Parts: sequence; C-alpha cells; structure tokens
Amino acid sequence: MSREKNISTEVQTEDPRNLGELLEQRVAAAPDKPFIFSEADGRRYTFAKFEQAVNRAACLLFDHGINRGDVISLLMPNSVEYVIAYFACFKLGALANPINSLLKSREMKYVMSDSEAKVLLVHSEFRPQIESVRDELPNLRTVIEFDDETQATEGVSSAHEGLPVGKINPDDDAILIYTSGTTGRPKGCLLTHRNLIANARQITNWLKFTERDRLLTMMPLFHMNAVSVTTMTPLYAGASTVVSPKFSASKFWQIISDYGITSFGSVATMLSMLLATYPEGVPAGLTTSQLRFAMCGSAPVPAEVLRRFEERFDCLVIEGYGLSESTCRSTFNPPNENRRLGSCGQPIGNEMKIVDEDGNEVPDGTSGEILLRGENILKGYYKNGEANDRAFREGWFHTGDIGYRDMEGFYFIIDRKSDMIIRAGENIYPREIDEVLYTHPAIAAAAVIGVPDDLYGEEVAAFVVLKEGANATQEEILSFCRVHLADYKCPKSVRFVADIPKGPTGKLLKRELARLYC
Repeated sequence: MSREKNISTEVQTEDPRNLGELLEQRVAAAPDKPFIFSEADGRRYTFAKFEQAVNRAACLLFDHGINRGDVISLLMPNSVEYVIAYFACFKLGALANPINSLLKSREMKYVMSDSEAKVLLVHSEFRPQIESVRDELPNLRTVIEFDDETQATEGVSSAHEGLPVGKINPDDDAILIYTSGTTGRPKGCLLTHRNLIANARQITNWLKFTERDRLLTMMPLFHMNAVSVTTMTPLYAGASTVVSPKFSASKFWQIISDYGITSFGSVATMLSMLLATYPEGVPAGLTTSQLRFAMCGSAPVPAEVLRRFEERFDCLVIEGYGLSESTCRSTFNPPNENRRLGSCGQPIGNEMKIVDEDGNEVPDGTSGEILLRGENILKGYYKNGEANDRAFREGWFHTGDIGYRDMEGFYFIIDRKSDMIIRAGENIYPREIDEVLYTHPAIAAAAVIGVPDDLYGEEVAAFVVLKEGANATQEEILSFCRVHLADYKCPKSVRFVADIPKGPTGKLLKRELARLYC
C-alpha cells in the first residue's frame, strides 16, 4: 500500500532580504490566491488582502511610536489576527514577542519585563491577567486590544510607503521568543529574518511543499512550531494555511476534509487522542485522499503510537527534531515511506553532529550530545551572556539533547541531557522505558522520571494512564517491564494518573510529575 502522493519539486532559488519583502513577493506573484483561512469564523484572506491588513496593523503600531528594534508582546489565541500581528512587527523591523497564554500573570510579567516590551497586542480575554500586573511594567507604553483587526485598525491607512521594509537587513532581529523554562528561568531566543526565511526554505525543500499545498495550524502560535512549520513555510512555498483556534479531536477529520488539508503540524499527544477518538478510522463520507502526511515534533512519538496511527488512518507520520533555538526544525524524516521508524530524520539543510563529554565527535551508533550549526540557529539569548557562553562553543550550538546517528545518516533522540536518570552510576534514558510502557495493552500513556533515592542516588518512577475500561496493577506493569528491560532500568514504582502533564507543545512537564510523586 503506497501512501506517497504525486508532488512537485518546485522551489524558490533566491531568498528575499526580510520577511516583509517575502510577503510582497507573494502578493506580486499571486495577489488573489487565498493565503490564510480562519477556521473559527470562515474568513479568508488572499495574499493581497492579508498584506493590506498587515500594513494597517503596522501603521497602527507606528502611530504608537514603535520603530525598528522595539519589542511588541503578543498575547492572543490562535487566529488570523495573531499572524497579522507577527507580520506587522516584521514590516516595522520590530521584534514580535509571543507570550504563552497558559502562563500565570506573574510569569507573563517576567517575559514582558525582561524583553522590555513597549506595546502589547492583546485579545480581550487575556486583558484581566495583564491589568493585574500592569503597574509593574514601566517599559510598557500601550496595551492595544486586537480581537478583530478591522476594528482595531479602523481609520488607519494601509499605505505602507513610510514603513522601513527595504531597510530591514537579513540579520535584524524578528522574533524574541522565550523558552518554556522547564530547566530554569525562561531565556529569550533572538531569531532573525534570515533564521525564519532559512528554516522555511529548508522545510519547503525537504518536504517538497508547493503552491498546491494547504497546511493546518492547530499548534499554538506562541511557539515556533506553528510559526515556522505551518505559517512561514506555506508563505515561502506560495501555499495556503488554515488557522484553527486549537486542536479538537472531534472536529479534526471534518476540518481536513472541508479545507482540503494536505499536511498538518502535531505532537504525539494529538495522535494518541485521534486514535482514542476514532477507533474505526476516518469517519465515512469525508475526503482525506489529498492528505500527504502528518508532521510531528516537540516530543518523540512512541513507536507503537506512530505505527497504529499510520495503519488506522493511512497517513504517514513524518517526525522531525528541533528547538526554538533552531527556529524550529533541524531534521525531518523523508516525506515518503523511506522515513525511519523511531528516528527524527536527517538534517534538512543545517549541520549536525554527535559529540562526547569532551566535545569529540563520536562514531555512528554511539550516543552523545547533539550539536547544530547553520542559518536557522538563533543569533543568541537576549541579555544572557552566561547562557550564550554555555550554548555556543567552537562555532556550534550545544542543544543539551542526547542522541546518536546510524550508518545511513538518520538521527535518533534518546533524551534530554537534563532528563537523564543516573542510578548507581548507570545512565538511564527515560524514553527507552516510555517506549516499553506504551506497548503494554492496558496503557494509553506513560512517562518516567528520576526520583531521589538514598542508596542509588536516583530511582525510576513510572506514571501511567490506563486505557478506558482497562485494568492493571502496579505489580503487573513492573513484571512486564522486567521482561523487556534490564533490571537497573525497570521502574521501582508505578503511579496511576488521569493524564500525563504536558506543555502546549507536547513537552513532558517533568517538574509536574515530580510534584505528583512527592
């Protein structure tokens, strides 16, 4: 059974200087082609209409004193307005500073304070959270409600002659995005116009996107996955994107059918939810033959979940790897059946290597830290020289992730370096144990962490979610692990939970699990 669709290999050969010029090129080439759809309310923007909205929003910000190099915080749900806000910043040469809407007020205050944001574009539903800390943000001049771009920019001209698009250089900053802070205080990643355009080009060329593609954005637009993979990439390819407010398993296949989606961005959690929601496969009467593949990243997909998803929905899962620091994607599997199960793929245009603790490159098949270099790697961390010194050494970016490369050049992620469990001197990578737990017939989701132990330093603790209607005891699960894992890797305790806590990109929240264990 072949799932590979007929695809073109058309690519753009010369990049524009900045993101504003990229949009202008698309308008000049196909002004009336639909670029962005709003799944929530049915609105549709052609390239020309989208640029007019962007210009109005940019002029609105300019009227509020925003100039090149200023930071504008963005706090909105997924929407066309969010994408317009990003590009308004790019047209001005300002920095878009997306804020995770799941944060608490104090956490939001930290991001806006550290970034020295001068203006906040906010949806009214989040305004109360900002008002509670507004007096503690001396750099913030103005808060602008941006629920509806036409209302927010009413009376503002869309003429853009005064906007500095032609003066913006490739290495000027475009986005200041803060890491999730799972290993400490959030750090601001400075991404340039060159970074974003390069990553969009890399993804477009590797996955062979063309103007005929239509991608679905359901990952949050406050993270680079949605920004780079399903927004900048379709723009670069001259394709289209559909913005959904959030992932909905119950509506998912209807959206795929209604909009003719050819690919979508996802995380492993979404694939698991779709498997649980549609035990019989795609509902009858819906058209999904145009769907080429699911792109998946942010957290590794358990092999069993990937296998079942592909079999049930006749849709390839193309795993990739990357970080905010690499704009988004650094690797992808090939977009066909040559993709390697369990692998995050191959470099898509940047350099990548595996090194030992002394920085020496290791042979294929040997695990070590993943290092990256290329056009998509961030300029640096904002106001954080110490973090820059740790991350950038000898011309390479040190990811802190552990993996290996096989003899055919495919990369495999073992775990975050910081997540590694060290038990009595033995290194244990949680993902290996997760993979075994996912094969247990009663388990729907699982994750393990290291917990303090007086004798061994750390022990392995497992958290599992049982499938609906299934039963299993702790001893049954421990016995199952002992069959498949070395004794020192086996969990010593199992806790049954209703859900595995994850962040908005699907990243496992280790600290939340640690709190559950206490």
